[in-house]
Amino acid sequence: MTRLTREYFERPTLTVARDLLGKKLVKIEGGVTISGLIVETEAYVGTTDLGCHASAGRTKRNDSMWGAAGHAYVYFTYGMHWLLNFVTEAEGMPAAVLIRALVATEGIETMQERRSGRPLRELTNGPAKLCQALGVNGAFDGLDLCRPGSMLYVEEAVALPDSEITEHPRVGLNSVPEPFKSILWNFQPSPQALKTLLK
Repeated sequence: MTRLTREYFERPTLTVARDLLGKKLVKIEGGVTISGLIVETEAYVGTTDLGCHASAGRTKRNDSMWGAAGHAYVYFTYGMHWLLNFVTEAEGMPAAVLIRALVATEGIETMQERRSGRPLRELTNGPAKLCQALGVNGAFDGLDLCRPGSMLYVEEAVALPDSEITEHPRVGLNSVPEPFKSILWNFQPSPQALKTLLK
């Protein structure tokens, strides 16, 4: 499969967020491949997006967002969960796509061990769950997804047309003012497309 290039991630964040649906997130761990198809994403774009971490300015926590596209931005939340994002757009423009859910495809036994034996559909159906299943933590913050030999990368898999992509408000932004609270920057496959991916 073809790995996604830096040029892919340098495009507008909303374009990347939509286009990532159906792509495969891969982690190579001790010669074992752990992977899943991306089935939910969210876009966070710049300092004027009040739902985005960058709206608070550049900090130690969000520093990776300001770097070059194609790097991981991994942060800790609620005192217990790691969340994985892909940095997008031009360097110095803090924007990223949050990976909210996968359909597990490889390394399922390893994922189940990390997720206490959860059934297949519950292994990676949330942003914290997928990080736990893949073993992604703060050590991956700033990792270059596009570097040859990187242990974490994204590759081409299933192409979903725009007609099979649905748009929703981003999740969990309860204290964020409008229009950022309700803006339709969460992307998911249509129910029919998801059934196809789950087969």
